[in-house]
Amino acid sequence: MRRLLHSDDGRLLVAEEWGDPSGSPVVLFHGTPGTRLGTLLPGLAAQHPRFRFLAYDRPGYGESARAPGRRVSDAARDAAAVADAYGVGRFAVVGRSGGGPHALACAALLPERVRAAAVLVGLAPPDADGLDWYGGMTPFNVREYGLARAHLEGRDPDGLPSDLAARAAVIRQDPARLLDDLRAELSPHDLPVVEDPRVRTVLLRTYEEALRVSHHGWLDDCLAFVSPWGFDVASVAAPVLLWHGLDDVFSPVAHTRWLAGRIPRADPVLVPDAGHFAAQSALPDVLRWLDAQGAGR
Repeated sequence: MRRLLHSDDGRLLVAEEWGDPSGSPVVLFHGTPGTRLGTLLPGLAAQHPRFRFLAYDRPGYGESARAPGRRVSDAARDAAAVADAYGVGRFAVVGRSGGGPHALACAALLPERVRAAAVLVGLAPPDADGLDWYGGMTPFNVREYGLARAHLEGRDPDGLPSDLAARAAVIRQDPARLLDDLRAELSPHDLPVVEDPRVRTVLLRTYEEALRVSHHGWLDDCLAFVSPWGFDVASVAAPVLLWHGLDDVFSPVAHTRWLAGRIPRADPVLVPDAGHFAAQSALPDVLRWLDAQGAGR
């Protein structure tokens, strides 16, 4: 059920809950661009009745109010507000793609509340020592993140906002255009995944909702990813599952390998013959892992 609530500084956040209200709480973080509507495939909550799922639209997506200049670390404050609104104390976090860094922020900054974390096809921080951050990344993302860095450095302050505003206007009219634009750069393993009717329906619905009001969530996500995150991933004390397809070209697997070398209790799972969008179907495996950590009880 959709719910409107407020962050601790008064911003409007749109949240949703699925599953058993008495189940073990899991806060889900959507991708980029995205909303809460893209965090669960149809029927999954009913198939895992021991879990209670919460998700919210990050600032600037859908009807969630924008927070200009937000950092990845700010997700901890908003996730805590969502958990508080639903009467949840301790919880697990799961972030897919652009949601991965935000899930790590919660694990790092809310150690007394986050029991375990899972990051699926996530990114490493922009200052990751020894990592070729763009290595193996699709030209689509290289260009987008390059424009984000140019924006922050004042070399091209209007490039990224103009680019994403134009893209969002097109996608708002036809959400399938984003998938069509990406098709030429998808891994061969991703093509059948995005054509699966269940996955495609969820992706199109979340793209439409994400950009319905503005492009600001997309813009602020991109800027946050290439800015200092506001925490050290090495400070995460909770167990962390790092799930990644070996053929991912949107968030290259080298990012997860780097994270696995810095997060003390990391459990990397590298999946052959899987691309970026394979993570759409990985949540059942994640929930079994959470059970094994005692975070599903």
